Amino acid sequence: MAKEVIRIPVGVVLDLNSSVGAIAESCMTMALSDFYAKHAHYRTRLDLRTRDSADDIVTAASEAWYMMKKEKVQAIIGPQRTAEAKFVMELGRKAKVPIISFSATSPSLSPSRSPFFVRTAFDDSAQVKAIAAIIEAYSWLEVVLVYEDTDYGNGLIPYLVDAIQEVGARVPYRSVIPPSSNDAEILRELGRLNSNSTRIFLVHMTASLGSKFFILANKAGMMSEGYAWIVTDGLSTFLDPVNSTTMDSMEGVLGVRPYIPMTKDLEDFQSRWKQPNKMTAGLNLFGLWAYDTVWALAMAVEKVGTTSSRSMKQNTSRVINLASLETSNMGKNLLETIPSSKFQSLSGNFQLVKGQLEPSTFEIFNVIGNKERIIGYWIDQQKGLSRQLKYDNSEAEKSDVKGRLKQPIWPGDTTDQPATKKLRIGVPMTEGFKEFLKVENKNISGFAADVFFAALAKLPFPLPHDFFCFKGTYNDLLYQIKAGKYDAVVGDTTIVANRSLYVDFTLPYSESGVSMVVLVENNERDNIWIFLKPLSLDLWLTTGAAFIFTGFVIWVLEHRVNSEFRGPPQQQLGVIFWFSFSTLVFAHREKVVNNWSRLVLIIWVFVVLILTQSYTASLASMLTVQRLQPVFTDIREIKRNGYNIGFQKNSFIKGFLMDNIGFEESKLKAYVTIEDYNHALSKGTDNGGVAAIFDEIPYLKLFIAKYCSKYTMVGPTYKTDGFGFAFPRGSPLVSYMSRAILNVTQDKSKMDSIEEKYFGNQTICDDQSAKISSDGRSLHVYSFGGLFIIAGVVSMFSLLMYMYRFVCSQWPTLSTTIHSENSFRWKMVELAKHFDKKDLTSHPFTQRTSRVHAMDTPDETAIGGLHDENDMQNNSAVENNIDSTGLYSP
Repeated sequence: MAKEVIRIPVGVVLDLNSSVGAIAESCMTMALSDFYAKHAHYRTRLDLRTRDSADDIVTAASEAWYMMKKEKVQAIIGPQRTAEAKFVMELGRKAKVPIISFSATSPSLSPSRSPFFVRTAFDDSAQVKAIAAIIEAYSWLEVVLVYEDTDYGNGLIPYLVDAIQEVGARVPYRSVIPPSSNDAEILRELGRLNSNSTRIFLVHMTASLGSKFFILANKAGMMSEGYAWIVTDGLSTFLDPVNSTTMDSMEGVLGVRPYIPMTKDLEDFQSRWKQPNKMTAGLNLFGLWAYDTVWALAMAVEKVGTTSSRSMKQNTSRVINLASLETSNMGKNLLETIPSSKFQSLSGNFQLVKGQLEPSTFEIFNVIGNKERIIGYWIDQQKGLSRQLKYDNSEAEKSDVKGRLKQPIWPGDTTDQPATKKLRIGVPMTEGFKEFLKVENKNISGFAADVFFAALAKLPFPLPHDFFCFKGTYNDLLYQIKAGKYDAVVGDTTIVANRSLYVDFTLPYSESGVSMVVLVENNERDNIWIFLKPLSLDLWLTTGAAFIFTGFVIWVLEHRVNSEFRGPPQQQLGVIFWFSFSTLVFAHREKVVNNWSRLVLIIWVFVVLILTQSYTASLASMLTVQRLQPVFTDIREIKRNGYNIGFQKNSFIKGFLMDNIGFEESKLKAYVTIEDYNHALSKGTDNGGVAAIFDEIPYLKLFIAKYCSKYTMVGPTYKTDGFGFAFPRGSPLVSYMSRAILNVTQDKSKMDSIEEKYFGNQTICDDQSAKISSDGRSLHVYSFGGLFIIAGVVSMFSLLMYMYRFVCSQWPTLSTTIHSENSFRWKMVELAKHFDKKDLTSHPFTQRTSRVHAMDTPDETAIGGLHDENDMQNNSAVENNIDSTGLYSP
């Protein structure tokens, strides 16, 4: 006896007048037949009950409610569109009936937020990474989004924007087209798109609106060379695409769609499907997903069986009362069973993850004529793009991102890659310093221009552009970027903080900084007092004091033991000065006999040697080498005296001088050319000229290179960040251009050739110092401080040791002497008297007395006869009168 077959009612809500709905209905019918032909032993059978939504949300909801309430359906396949599905999902949640959609792909519908919603298709957001990879491959910086104003169209846009921004591009404009738009309205919107400078478009539409849109875009001339179009899977999921007229209009378009492996089962199905169906549109991916949905649901129903049945009171009323919906017992079991279904379907591997079909590989195709040519695949987030479906790691490492796709044919039947847009570049009209930028008939040259062209050659994509001349200040020119008049500014534009508030700069391509140039004088060799210049005043005074102090120390140490340091007071004073200063040329004839004196003299001779050698070298340099002395070296001196200063016209220097340094505007004079600088500085501030010129270092170097014998840079350097190219805030071009500039500036041979071309004559001034210190070139006492300290310490130490021994030897005698005024003052006077006498116990006098007695008398007489007149006749008595203390008593 045959088993009883249980028929399970399942609702289907489709727009039967649309190509997707008609194809899906046909595919589901074939799926039902194929499934039960293969599974004839199953006890359950799906009973599909199809209703037409007529492309209306209310109708779709009404049909779904009726089937849940009256026909006791256990699941509903559909509705077809996202807006309809949103409404029906709520009915399914209330009645606990699974809503299974194969075509509502908008990310705004989420199975995680709607527990009774199952999607047997890819979420549209699964394709955004593949689309972003294409944009990155061709280094497009801006992409205009064009999408239909429906839940389907709007739902994907946030995901697309995020993905585009992640690869360094941006969306400058969005075009929203309602599905109800007529041809005239679409053409007006196309006109607005065409007026935008961006030429890269991403279209996210359903097939019905998209077909009409591309026909009109072709009519508007926007399917020609220089344009690029990318379509999402809403337009590209047709295996046998749209009609030939639409295909002709889509020549050169790139499309992204899920990859469907061509299996034997799929080939067989295609051949069988074409026989009874005479539709103009071909089989599409939604039809395959509808086919797979029926199979998955049939398998789930068989697993659930007849254990979950409903008994609801029949009611034939068509009055809708949502509160009257009863719950389905089988629905909950089906909801748990369907996600576990896994099988090899016509569209590939059927496996649901988190309530929807798991994304797989996407293929990238190029429309050529009436055919599609596969140019590559997007495999996954890690592997990215590949020319072939089989990913080759070694090949990917050797090729760049663009190299992982085959060469497409772009609109206009060309292989030249479309650029993001043609840049409108503003360039300043400068009257001076043509070496940096020169404009002739919209052609630019100069150092800044050559660096820009060299950087363009390093970009991984073409960057077409037009130059537009601008007369005015650099600040006004840069503000035109914010105003939208220009897309970039190329020139010798300095990167400063206040400009970065409304533009973004690339990395600098030239050093910079603000300094001043002043006139120099060359009258040093004609100065009759030049011999004083090698030493500064403080060093002259310190050296003189050291000479006098050293002479005094030697006199003290030698006075009692050396007859050459004795005599009348004026004679002894002369010896003090003569002896020390004679050491300057090592011409002293007096011999020193005290060992302490010799120690002091050794150190002092070394100091004198260092001083004389340094003086000689400095003076020789002044007399033989040309020296240029700046007229001014201190900015404060210029401000204090109220002198005029000059700056380059139209530059930021004027504001810098007023805001940062505090110059009055009345003291500032604007100049244009190098010759203007020379004329103003030559006249001087008293004759209507200026005391100094303030400008950026590159300009000043160029000026000095031409007049290096007359001017020099002095004073501090105020930091700026150099010259750079300017772009709108947030422009992705900034990072590309910055990397290109780095490649150019680090290429030494390239930069040397550019600099030599425009600044080669600067080498003639290499012998002139770029800066002159305001401290002058005289030697200062600080440079010889160590020498003076050593000499002073040795001299003081020797003097103190000698005086200590002298006092110690004389103090006992003075203490035993009876005197009415035996006070400290008297003792000091007596010590002074004893100090002025000869120390006959010393080795020099002892040796002279015993060996050459007659030599002392002429000596003493010659120097003033300080001792007894009978000393000469009583040499023998001298020895007898030496008391026990060793002192001589006259």
